[in-house]
Amino acid sequence: MSTATAPRRKGTFFPPTDATNLDALMDLSKFLDHHDEPATLLGPDGEQIPLPLEVYSTLTQIVEAMCAHRAVVVAPVDQKLSTQEAADYLGISRPTLIKLLESGKIPFETVEGSRHRRVELGDLLDYQSQRTVERRKALQVLVDDTEESGLYDVPAEDYRDAVRTARHEIAEERKG
Repeated sequence: MSTATAPRRKGTFFPPTDATNLDALMDLSKFLDHHDEPATLLGPDGEQIPLPLEVYSTLTQIVEAMCAHRAVVVAPVDQKLSTQEAADYLGISRPTLIKLLESGKIPFETVEGSRHRRVELGDLLDYQSQRTVERRKALQVLVDDTEESGLYDVPAEDYRDAVRTARHEIAEERKG
């Protein structure tokens, strides 16, 4: 979907598509790349105010994303999302999200007088972080098992047989 026809949600910002604004974005990106310290905001009346480090850091991330032709959403972490919005955010189906909610993996609240659920953006961010940690741990276990089994030293043409042998050895160890 092009940005010209993309639906506009409050707080969603798309990168510029016209040459003038795209050039201005690239100039801003170059400026931010060459400065480590927060900049000063200059108002139309000439008034200047230094940007707090947190605002400067956020601005830098927004410019990087837009230079990569990605839309940016600015939202408070306590913003409530519908189950469909939460599922879309996580990149999963709504039924999968509902299972996560009902299993207690992601907190939610129900809208008074209805069956509708709302999920805080902050809780989705926490869930994502937790999943990232779990995935990294699982990957490390795989790497450790592969190293222990000596599979990194096996020539490519013998790899399939070596994996089969290593799996058999691991299964035998777990039995014994």
